[in-house]
Amino acid sequence: MEFPAYLATMPMHAITEIHGEPGLLARFRLEIEAFDEPARQRLTAALDLAAELHRDDRRVREPYLNHLLRVAIRMMHHYQVRDVDVIVAGLLHDAVEDHPAELAGPDAPADPTPAALAALAERFGPRVARLVGAVTNPAYDPGRDRHVQYREHVAASLDREPWARVIKVSDFTDNGVGVIHTVGPKVARSAAKYRPLVPVFRDLIARPDTPLSAPVKRHIFAQLDLAEERFSAILDQPN
Repeated sequence: MEFPAYLATMPMHAITEIHGEPGLLARFRLEIEAFDEPARQRLTAALDLAAELHRDDRRVREPYLNHLLRVAIRMMHHYQVRDVDVIVAGLLHDAVEDHPAELAGPDAPADPTPAALAALAERFGPRVARLVGAVTNPAYDPGRDRHVQYREHVAASLDREPWARVIKVSDFTDNGVGVIHTVGPKVARSAAKYRPLVPVFRDLIARPDTPLSAPVKRHIFAQLDLAEERFSAILDQPN
């Protein structure tokens, strides 16, 4: 497939709409050219595993892999992340949550999550597993509101892991700012779920130990402003 020379500068949702998964894969390959060969091999191995685990998963109108690619590309391009462990964890950030038994293998216990994280640690190192664990949702108490528990988990787990904040805010940007690329009832559900997280992410990103430059933080704050505008347009319509 032929891609335009300006693919490296196109907004990711534009790539998604025009070129689909092949375009995002080509953009990913362009981004990782900045890394040395061992790093490219690790990043490609993580992408291959993500593609295998999520091969049958979809996000409304698109393959789930598109979301994972956008999360990783955003970190490399917009956040200027060069820490390979962080990008690997970004590609695999939903692997344990969505496919723990497949990761853990045929002898997975009743709760496969620890074994799935151990499998990631064996393949990509303990730091990658720790970062993925920090952005993996726990089992929720059925007697409490799931969205409240989700926000509590995000605030608590990211408080301890500065680099996990970077992964999660890229994930949030794709889900929150990108909510207008969703269709159907999920639009309002997603906006209601993510809107209360805007001030949480503002606080987390503003912290001195969040390992991003001042210009990148300003970029993220602008994205959070845009997310809030879109949530308001979706949820605050007059009756």
